[in-house]
Amino acid sequence: MPSRTIAGSAAAWELRPERPFAARTAQTAAALRRAVREFDVPRAFPLQRTRNIGIMAHIDAGKTTTTERILFYTGATHRMGDVDDGTTVMDWMAQEQERGITITSAATTCSWRDHRVNVIDTPGHVDFTAEVERSLRVLDGAICVFCGVGGVEPQSETVWRQADRYHIPRIAFVNKMDRVGADFDRCLMMMGKRLGARPVALQLPWGQEEGFEGVIDLVRQVAVRWTGEALGADFEVLEIPEELRATSAKRREELVATVAEGSEALAELYVEGKEVSEEVLRQAIREGTLALKFTPVLCGSAFRNKGVQPLLDAVVDYLPSPLDVPAIRGLEPETREPIERKASDAEPFSALVFKIMTDPFVGQLAYLRVYSGCLKAGSFVYNASKSSRERIGRLLKMHANKREDISEVWAGDIAAAVGLRNVVTGETICAENAPILLEAMQFPEPVISVAIEPKTKADQDKLGSALQSLTQEDPTFKVHVDPDTNQTLISGMGELHLEIITDRLIREFKVGANVGKPQVAYRETILKEAHGEGKYIKQTGGRGQFGHVKLRIEPHPKGDAYQFVNEIVGGTIPKEFIRSIDTGVREAMESGVLAGYPMAQVRVTLYDGSYHEVDSSELAFKIAASLGFKDAARRAEPVLLEPVMQVEVLTPEEFLGDVLSDLHGRRGRIERTEARAGFQVITAQVALSAMFGYATAVRSLTQGRASFTMHFHRYEPVPKQIAEQIVARVQGR
Repeated sequence: MPSRTIAGSAAAWELRPERPFAARTAQTAAALRRAVREFDVPRAFPLQRTRNIGIMAHIDAGKTTTTERILFYTGATHRMGDVDDGTTVMDWMAQEQERGITITSAATTCSWRDHRVNVIDTPGHVDFTAEVERSLRVLDGAICVFCGVGGVEPQSETVWRQADRYHIPRIAFVNKMDRVGADFDRCLMMMGKRLGARPVALQLPWGQEEGFEGVIDLVRQVAVRWTGEALGADFEVLEIPEELRATSAKRREELVATVAEGSEALAELYVEGKEVSEEVLRQAIREGTLALKFTPVLCGSAFRNKGVQPLLDAVVDYLPSPLDVPAIRGLEPETREPIERKASDAEPFSALVFKIMTDPFVGQLAYLRVYSGCLKAGSFVYNASKSSRERIGRLLKMHANKREDISEVWAGDIAAAVGLRNVVTGETICAENAPILLEAMQFPEPVISVAIEPKTKADQDKLGSALQSLTQEDPTFKVHVDPDTNQTLISGMGELHLEIITDRLIREFKVGANVGKPQVAYRETILKEAHGEGKYIKQTGGRGQFGHVKLRIEPHPKGDAYQFVNEIVGGTIPKEFIRSIDTGVREAMESGVLAGYPMAQVRVTLYDGSYHEVDSSELAFKIAASLGFKDAARRAEPVLLEPVMQVEVLTPEEFLGDVLSDLHGRRGRIERTEARAGFQVITAQVALSAMFGYATAVRSLTQGRASFTMHFHRYEPVPKQIAEQIVARVQGR
């Protein structure tokens, strides 16, 4: 095949319309921006030409840089943002630009090959995992970005498992192929080993590290070389170089063999030894991706502007439209009967609120994913989660923190609404005459707390409303008052999480506050079965109070959950009091019997009791249940639980011994060490209480050359000696 050069111009779209590698020029950018503005026209882009995708990865893998390149090449932005310079569109918060990290997920819309692409850029830091969780809940597909050097890193595993839980088809992009130590095949191996994925390479890198020139496209059987790094606009489509033809032929054979397992049409051609066309192979890859049978893998260097256009083509070719995913399922709010809504404008309106954000100009913004029907600005909606009616004031199309008014949204759209004052993350809004309750989102409990107090009387008034706004925005941020010290405690997912919260209090809400030292969010549980009895009998001049319950408590076999079992038969306790008993037990579990920490991993069974026809009440049984639970808990060998973190340290080899010794001193359990491009990677499990100040310590040990990441792993019992110290400290306050 003769070599052919395709410059980055509008002509490229017409030269190969089936696989356009569109590039950035003034003419195409203007045309694309016009297309973006046309989105307000109902169904300018049919559902089959809509893609709702998220970009997810470990911190520093290049998510935001990749997103910025996507926006630039699709014409959604005029200039290319840079994370290091703090000029990115998607990282718009001051804290994000200063630290060079993504803190909050940002949504935007762009266009590629006459397809509408809604993109959500998610954080990579584990402290902000809730942002990933709620974004994946409403997306149809995802791009998982991996660092070509680091491969599958700890947070990569976390976000991958989240995507598995929601059955989201995804494609992988191995980024930073120009970096020293980049290894494409090693990334594929790590995907299979650590993620349990089945990676299928659609491209091979052309060159490695500083010699990275482009990619070998195994689907089209061509080589693509980018000729300039400034904008990556110009590229050449060439014959595969002689030295790579044997490898490319072998890898394409592997690609076809793997993909053929899930495609009858391709399998027939493969078995008969016939030539497999691009169209047949591409269709088979799409079918396998949507069925979650494998994950297509591409490569490039987003920072050097190489590989982004093929990645966009893969989004269009292989990721699902709203029509390709199963209809959303929910419950009828009154009868609890299962119902579903198809992705169609003709269906009754239904949407999920997946994010709340406070905007200084328009007030509270509620981000919506519309699953069915149409919603117009100014209309009324039904909040099925709270059985209330609310009015939509305005509808906005979001581009990071910029907004544009639109008149209506349709099935498959992601937009923001103004005027929904009483909704929170995870609630369903729908048509009042066809209610549906969609499954809510589950978020992890906070693992760390700090005390906070206002500096002045004026700050005290503002602090309450500011904290309320922040708790509405962030489901993993909690506020409560310590009953013993009367201090206000704020709880979150890590030190960085709480640091960002306090910074926002000062900058956004203008609240002066003093913050205490971090405290671990301990919990309590039990080790054995025990029985307890609770009686609440109070006789006054008039009607008295009478409640009597017998409870059996035992460790819950399924982990962190609480389970209440009712074994009452024969009307020993009337049915109307059972819910009050459950409530009483829940309230008692909020303060354990050892040190007052919340209890978890407990199953409670109500098996006997008695009542009085006149004096029994819901309040009496609620109090009796609380007393009975405390009575049983004291006999069930209560123990303290502490959060244990999964820690990964990247250190130069010469400091390996010092780092291992330090981790052992912090009660760490070393799982493994492995070599990686002149460094050693240590994976360990360490109690959170021992990790405070570790960033400073590990830098001191390694002359500032080591880095680490950690994320919550599980709760484990605290060693007896340390538990006694904690209990003594709490009781001595």
